[in-house]
Amino acid sequence: MALPPLDSPQWQSPWRAFAWGLRSITQTILTIVLFVTYLGIGALAHDTHFSLLWALCSTLFVWAGPAQIILITTLGSGATIIQSAIAVTVSAIRLFPMVVSVLPLMRTPKTKRRELIFAAHLTAVTLWVECHRFLPQVPRERRIAFVHGLGCGLVSVCLVANTVGYFLAANLTQTLGAAILLLTPLSFLFSTARNSREVADVVALVLGIVLYPLAAKMNSGLDILVSGVVAGTIAYGVHWWREVRA
Repeated sequence: MALPPLDSPQWQSPWRAFAWGLRSITQTILTIVLFVTYLGIGALAHDTHFSLLWALCSTLFVWAGPAQIILITTLGSGATIIQSAIAVTVSAIRLFPMVVSVLPLMRTPKTKRRELIFAAHLTAVTLWVECHRFLPQVPRERRIAFVHGLGCGLVSVCLVANTVGYFLAANLTQTLGAAILLLTPLSFLFSTARNSREVADVVALVLGIVLYPLAAKMNSGLDILVSGVVAGTIAYGVHWWREVRA
């Protein structure tokens, strides 16, 4: 599905832009990955004795697979709500740089902050990856509506997957469930590699992969955060050095 040209009359209506965003979920392999992943999350919720309604609400309000797994497993193991909330919040910090990098792509001089609240909530790794692919093909004044459509489409797919996975839980072995959940980080890794066009992007990606095993040996629970910050800082230094030389 090719999006209309930037000057096409089809972009005049925000509802048409929303519809194009909704249709765009059929143009990314990450939709299938999300569906399979949320099958596993639905099954996990069933096995830890949470209701289907609870599982669906966690998808709507948390909207981040790893954070939902943390929420389900911590509450299921007897942790308090406060302990679970802290764990989920620490996990969600990783999404903050994605929100900061994506929202400027949608803003116009007339955009009000309240118009970005829902788009910020929808910004998870999948939407962040696809925004960088789709938004250059969308007129700036219609990008918020487009992202709303894309995000709502992805959430809807995950809600359906939650429901299917919840009722199929009895037929999923523990090994298969773990393998399904592994699809998400692998797909994000390959998608990030595909979208790495600048030298700094490649440096950050490679260093992140190399430094992660070293950070994991710290046994701090912050291995991804530490390796990501160090790799990103070095990559920014490389980018700054290249800009100065140019």
